[in-house]
Amino acid sequence: MSLAVSPHPLATQAGTDVLAQGGTAAEAAVAMAATLAVVMPHFNGLGGDAVWMLADRDGWTTSILGIGQAPQVLPDLPDALPMRGPGSMLTTACAVDSWDRALALTGDRWGGTMAVPDLLAPARRLAREGFRPGDSQRFWLEFRAADWPAWPGFAALFGAGHDLLRQPQLAEMLDLLSRDGLRSFRDGPAARRLAQGLADAGAPLTAADLAASRARQADVLAQPYRDLMLLAPPPPTQGAATLAIMGILDRHTIPDDPAARTHLLVEAVKQAFLDRARIADPDHGGADPRDLLDPAHLDARARAIDPDRALDWPHRARPGDTVFFAATDAQGRCASVLQSTFWDWGSGVVVGDTGIIWHNRGAGFATGPGHVNAIAPGKRPFYTLNPGIALRDGAPHLLYGTQGADGQPQTLAVLLTGLIDRGLDPAQALAQPRFLLGRTFSDSRDSLKIEGSLGAEAIAGLRARGHEVAELPALSPIFGCAGAIRIAGGVTGAHDPRGEGGA
Repeated sequence: MSLAVSPHPLATQAGTDVLAQGGTAAEAAVAMAATLAVVMPHFNGLGGDAVWMLADRDGWTTSILGIGQAPQVLPDLPDALPMRGPGSMLTTACAVDSWDRALALTGDRWGGTMAVPDLLAPARRLAREGFRPGDSQRFWLEFRAADWPAWPGFAALFGAGHDLLRQPQLAEMLDLLSRDGLRSFRDGPAARRLAQGLADAGAPLTAADLAASRARQADVLAQPYRDLMLLAPPPPTQGAATLAIMGILDRHTIPDDPAARTHLLVEAVKQAFLDRARIADPDHGGADPRDLLDPAHLDARARAIDPDRALDWPHRARPGDTVFFAATDAQGRCASVLQSTFWDWGSGVVVGDTGIIWHNRGAGFATGPGHVNAIAPGKRPFYTLNPGIALRDGAPHLLYGTQGADGQPQTLAVLLTGLIDRGLDPAQALAQPRFLLGRTFSDSRDSLKIEGSLGAEAIAGLRARGHEVAELPALSPIFGCAGAIRIAGGVTGAHDPRGEGGA
């Protein structure tokens, strides 16, 4: 049995159609990736990045880090990097190259036969003929209404509140990729058009930077949890932080009581996040993930949790938005993917006549001398995207991932303990009450945001343990959209009730 999940029904349909035609999980994921770039431009696009996890029943696992790099010649930079505008466009975009890499890696191994033009066809049609923007896009357009009138090229394309959103320039770029191949985004006609648009916008990226940008295959990180093996992508992603949380939780029993359970999960997040600042591009230093996941280190972090008292937490959380999508095909081959332009609407800059919003992931660099994440020529920034796969007896059992930047490991802790420890199905696990630790773009307090569906008694229990709780409505979009697939005899899956997607 095959299955596709995504945060938008049109993208889920694109992936499902590929699977119905006998396509591989990777081919279905590329079709969904391209479609999502059209129908959810507020969270992802051709001007962003992507991180992939791939696995099959034969024990093959790998990751693809489609992470853009800083320019070879850095501009003069302020002490505080801009969060929007051309000054935030400090890394190349690697999502499209990750698609190319995924198809190349799986083509021989999985026998993929579908052509790139066919995989991009739904996206091209939707960009040219239009679609009706969903609630999520309308929400984030209204949320940034005071900002986007100043963003270059944005208002003309997205600001009219279209009943039917057509993106003819984006359709032309997708046509170029279909005609010339996905590598055209790096060093073909599409790249030349992008380079001119970047120069006109005042971004520091050049045609040479685009040509040098490559998605990289990398070995996965692994961490045992109960009877499963959890897999995550390596640095510069925060995959090691997610695995550390789960490694800490593996040393505890997950309580049935909602207050005690949530407290344990929050405190495990804090313990793992104390090490997260050490993660950076391994080509430029940063911690060895083996040190972060060393059993003795995890033992110490687990012992540091006080079941009755919250650890003070003044660390600021960073906002970020993305899309998670996944597919498993009839042969049990799996792709688990996150694709992002970092903040909602990325840099806000539409690149020339391409219809592409460039991401602002480079704004995540530091500028202080000696900082592990300090910007440098060709360097990749610390990266929040970390889709996951869990193996049982060496074969894929769970595919999972979520939107949410710093909230990603927090949501995954709730999702995975629900799926594994509480025995919930994917839809039930995704509907569980969530938390978000620390300051966010909408709330500057160092508080623990909690969905009210946790219940008044449990929230009181958290406050009694010393948590400064801010209660938010149930199923609030602030907590992001996650997705999950479970493979166990049959296949079940779901996407988040906080969004519009499905399986």
